[in-house]
Amino acid sequence: MSTPSGPGHGRPDPHLSVIISERRQLTNLAYRLLGSLAEAEDAVQETYARWYALTPPQRDAIESPGAWLTTVASRICLNLLGSARVRRERYVGPWVPEPLPDRTEWGQGAPGGTAVDPADRVTLDESVHMAFLVVLDAMTPAERVAFILHDVFRYPFADIAEIVGRTPAACRQLASSARRRLRVARPPATSAAQRAGVVRGFKQAWEERDIAALIVLLDPDATAIGDGGGLARAHPRPIEGGERIARAYVAFADAAPSLMLLERTVNGRPGLVAQRDGVTVTVYAFEVAGDRITHIWAVRNPDKLRPWTQG
Repeated sequence: MSTPSGPGHGRPDPHLSVIISERRQLTNLAYRLLGSLAEAEDAVQETYARWYALTPPQRDAIESPGAWLTTVASRICLNLLGSARVRRERYVGPWVPEPLPDRTEWGQGAPGGTAVDPADRVTLDESVHMAFLVVLDAMTPAERVAFILHDVFRYPFADIAEIVGRTPAACRQLASSARRRLRVARPPATSAAQRAGVVRGFKQAWEERDIAALIVLLDPDATAIGDGGGLARAHPRPIEGGERIARAYVAFADAAPSLMLLERTVNGRPGLVAQRDGVTVTVYAFEVAGDRITHIWAVRNPDKLRPWTQG
C-alpha cells in the first residue's frame, strides 16, 4: 500500500512510517479473526482509509497510531464476523478457512521453518494452523476477538473491552471459553517429522491408488471436508470414516489421472497441493494425531486459491 501523504490534506503525514510498519501486524490479526486472506486485506485497507479520513489535527491528537489502527481493524473484523455468519448460510457446501499461499516444499527442510516473509505475509505459527482456524470459526465473534487479541496478541482485557463493548471481566470469560474449546479439539502432540512422514505416506499411497495403505494411514473416525463453494466440484457433505475416505480419494484420482501432487507447506504444516497443467486446483491441509490422519480439509474454491495461482 502506498500512501505518501494524507489524501486531500495537502501535507505529508508525520506518522507515515509508523502506520506503514503496522500493516503486517494488522494483516496477521485480521487473517486470524476472519479466516480469509482476501477479507483480511480488505479490512486492513478499510482501516487505513479511516485513518486518512481523519484531519491532520485529529491524527496528531492520537497518542498511539498503532493502537488506534489495531482497535479500528478489530472493530471492522468484529462487524465482518457478524455478517459472515449470514453469508455462510448461503454458501454452497462446507466452508473451510482460506489457506495461506506458501510455496515452501516441506520436504526440503523442517515444516514451518523460515520461509520468504514479505511485509504482507502472515506469520505461520500455531494460531494459523487449519485445525486452529476451524475451531475459531465455530466461536462467537466476540469470543474469537477476545481470545485472539488476548492470547495471541497479548492485549489487556481493558483494551479488548472497549473494542467488543463488554466489561473486562466478560472479555476474560470469553477468552477462557475459547481456550476450553481449543483444548477439547487439540489432538495429542505429534512431532513435525512424524506429521511430515504421515502426509508423505498418504501422498504415495494415493498416487499408487493403494486403498489398503490409505486405510492404515487414516484414523477409523477420520473426516474429510471439501470446499468448492459451488464453483468447483466437491463432496457436498463431509466424508466420515477412514475407509470411505480412502475409497473416495482413489476414485477421485482415477477420474483425474493428470493431476500432480506437490508437497507444500499449508498454514505452517505439511500439506499437499494438486495442480493441473501447472495451475493449483486444490490445496489439502491435514490434522495428524500420532501416526494417523484425523482430518483432511480440501480447498477447491478457485476464489480461495487465487493467491496460490498468481505470481
